[in-house]
Amino acid sequence: MEYKLHNGSGGLCCRSCGRQDKQLNTYDWLADIPGNDEETDLVEVQFKNTRKGYYHNSNGLPLQKGDIVAVEASPGHDIGVVTLTGRLVPLQLRKANIKSEADIKRIYRKAKPVDMDKYREAKAREHDTMIRSRQIALSLNLDMKIGDVEYQGDGNKAIFYYIAEGRVDFRQLIKVLAEVFRVRIEMKQIGARQEAGRIGGIGPCGRELCCATWMTSFVSVSTSAARYQDISLNPQKLAGQCAKLKCCLNYEVDCYVEAQKRLPSKEITLETKDGTFYFFKADILTNQVTYSTDKAIPANLVTISGRRAFEVIGLNKRGIKPDNLNEEERHSESKKAVDLVEQESLTRFDRTRKNKGGNNSSEGKKKKKKGSAGNVRPEGEEQVKAAQEAKPKEQAAKANKEPQADKPKEGQGRQKGQKARQKDGQPRQKGQPKDAQPRPKKQGSPSKEAQKKSTDEQPAQS
Repeated sequence: MEYKLHNGSGGLCCRSCGRQDKQLNTYDWLADIPGNDEETDLVEVQFKNTRKGYYHNSNGLPLQKGDIVAVEASPGHDIGVVTLTGRLVPLQLRKANIKSEADIKRIYRKAKPVDMDKYREAKAREHDTMIRSRQIALSLNLDMKIGDVEYQGDGNKAIFYYIAEGRVDFRQLIKVLAEVFRVRIEMKQIGARQEAGRIGGIGPCGRELCCATWMTSFVSVSTSAARYQDISLNPQKLAGQCAKLKCCLNYEVDCYVEAQKRLPSKEITLETKDGTFYFFKADILTNQVTYSTDKAIPANLVTISGRRAFEVIGLNKRGIKPDNLNEEERHSESKKAVDLVEQESLTRFDRTRKNKGGNNSSEGKKKKKKGSAGNVRPEGEEQVKAAQEAKPKEQAAKANKEPQADKPKEGQGRQKGQKARQKDGQPRQKGQPKDAQPRPKKQGSPSKEAQKKSTDEQPAQS
């Protein structure tokens, strides 16, 4: 008897994990604790598909996960594999609502080669038995479908799983099946979702069916779950492979119900000076409501937030009609992404140097140009205020200063300096200050001429 992982490779995964057998897998997070197996004699044993049971290890066998054992059955014995031992088994018993000790049978022994041969022979007959039993049920005009057949490990008993919409009288069917197959017959009714879980398949989402992978209990699904989520009631899209409503409709209902509380009722109309607006549709998760000026058709559609809708409803209750629905909400602030790097201007350090060194430095101008080229965003309000306050101060400082000629550019300054030297007849020496250059004459300033003569008569410094 070979057990493989669900993906078809390997055997048992590790000591903590059991068989990777769809929803029956149980993770034993206490497996590595010393003495965990000796805490209780209860053992969980799994059989074909979705059937598993709990048994007493009355003989004290050293059992581990993956051991194939022969357990007590009525009649005879059955063959299964151990999937859980230790302290978690009583918790699983409580989950399965098994309270009486009479329901818990015992483990006979580990499976022998003879037991395994009988088991393989019985399993080989299951498919043919299912096909033959379907033909018998059809000949008896029974409104039922036999979905699966499971033989007991010793081959003395067969369990027939069937699906039916209503109650079926299968007493005659049991007599015929017992005569044909010469075994003890047991009938078990299952639902359409359980049948889909036993067969398996791929859902419209592209993943394996939930009922075939992890679901153990099936909750009823109603169309109200689709209404809460504003899903169109199209049976072809809402039905799963079991021809019932999809189980995943129940997954997000609570979230939608909670979000719908933040939206106004569909029956409430909004009154504005432009006219009366009726509810058209709502985007529940984004808290957006669309209103129309006509009840039947979409006309002049306006989309507003739920908060704005409640605000207009409050104004209407006080007898106030706003100008329109698109009016900006009160107490609303535009939320922009904050970037810590760009929240300040990149030229803020250049401006401090500029204020210290004056406006006539060529380096400050170059840095200013570089900073303005690399600046991505406009300056903030504080920088604009600082610039506005600095302008009158600079103007006042310029007014107090003596009028000076504009500073020439580098090329023009050299040419003018050479001309001035040619006029004076004396070349400028290295140590001579820049202020010694001649300045333009002005009327009514004799002191300037005197200064000029004194600079011409000054001896050259080596």
